[in-house]
Amino acid sequence: MNQSQNKQSNKTQITLAATLLATLLACLPPQARAQAAPPPQEKGPAPKDAMLHALAVQYPNPYRAMEAAEVKAVLDRVLAYLDASTPAELVSKSSGAPIARLDRADPDAVLKPGDFRLTSYEWGVTYAGMLAAGAATGDRRYTDYTVRRHQLLSDLTRLYHPAVKADAANAQAPIKSFLNPHALDDAGALCMSFLKAQQAGIRVDYGQMIDICATFVTRKEYRLKDGTLARGGPDGKGGVKMRPLPDTLWLDDMFMGVPTIALMGKETGNTKYYDDAVRQVLQFSQRMFNPKLGIYMHGYVEGMQDHPELHWARANGWAIMAMVEVLEVLPKTHKGYQAVVNQLRAHARGLASFQDKDGLWHQLIDRPDSYLETSASAIYTYAIARAVNRGYLDKEMYGPMANLAWNAVAAKVNAKGEVEGTCVGTGMAFDPAFYYYRPVSVRAAHGYGPVLLAGAEVIEMNRTYRFGVNDSGFMYQGPR
Repeated sequence: MNQSQNKQSNKTQITLAATLLATLLACLPPQARAQAAPPPQEKGPAPKDAMLHALAVQYPNPYRAMEAAEVKAVLDRVLAYLDASTPAELVSKSSGAPIARLDRADPDAVLKPGDFRLTSYEWGVTYAGMLAAGAATGDRRYTDYTVRRHQLLSDLTRLYHPAVKADAANAQAPIKSFLNPHALDDAGALCMSFLKAQQAGIRVDYGQMIDICATFVTRKEYRLKDGTLARGGPDGKGGVKMRPLPDTLWLDDMFMGVPTIALMGKETGNTKYYDDAVRQVLQFSQRMFNPKLGIYMHGYVEGMQDHPELHWARANGWAIMAMVEVLEVLPKTHKGYQAVVNQLRAHARGLASFQDKDGLWHQLIDRPDSYLETSASAIYTYAIARAVNRGYLDKEMYGPMANLAWNAVAAKVNAKGEVEGTCVGTGMAFDPAFYYYRPVSVRAAHGYGPVLLAGAEVIEMNRTYRFGVNDSGFMYQGPR
């Protein structure tokens, strides 16, 4: 090939690359077209590397922000699946026949079986996620999902609570674990959803339900001597419960109890609840947060000299979610407000350092040979995006992190609306094998509420801030 042909070939390559780049930018919506690289100032033939930065990259998930309609399409699949698979109905335990009238406490009545329980802590998160999705999308179907099920739970509480209160050991009730709670799992997340709904103006009679669950969380759950929520307290028979050992802190309980405590501050106006919520965050963090790594251990046993540094992903999700929920209602004038913000920032920095290249996080956060897990990644997406939206975290640093995570999480929602890659319910262990080999399942209820929350918050983030591609990198660049 002669010199003239070489020049022509170079010009052709540059023209093709420039055309490709222009085509890609033209396909982006106006708000996603950020500043590109400036044109070269030199005249004459360009070197062969002139447009390499514009070569197409094969990302496994979209490397851009989803439009609100795209995010909603993901959430719509989840809604359709959950609405069909979690009936809000009563049936006869003996015959399976529907029970249409809720006019008496029928001991034979049970909730119609579905894929998931309506009174689990996971469904407390799901109810909150539906409310958030309804607010973000304007689609009343999400809100109605929660309203219908909350109304059923309220009706069942009115009918069955007197009998359970009179004889907890022998009374029969379709929602007995809620009416007679034994652990934060039975009450905390559900109570959070009730308080959020009531404070949002939902017209369901929440009074009796909030009294039951908030009383348990704030007054009956076992605590250490300094007031920290704990497990493994007295068993009522002269011994102690092994959960898994006496005086054990589960990081999960930052979420299972603390948001409800803070929301009770807003509900009652009593600052003692705000004080308690802040104390819980700081005392859990003092014992369980590794400041060098920026992440939490899963379990802590009071009195031990050393503690197992196993950094389970979903528990870290519950921790950061608890902090954003507390900050949502904690007055900025509260003496502990800045301390909670600082702890949230420290945790977010740690999580950012462990995000996988394609957007998710690993089951054991700091062990990249453990599998990538969806529910924790969805919780981080929600919490980080919420923190960006509220100004706790810099949008420039954390907006792209949340966006990358959302795109990866969205890819885990299959065509049926099931959330794939979620670790099943998990206790506590002091060895890595337990966490490495926990199964995943689309029936793991822990993934659904976080996906709804994450999608709703990403919609809000992308409404609030300008975003786009700058020199091939995705950026958030300022308010709209």
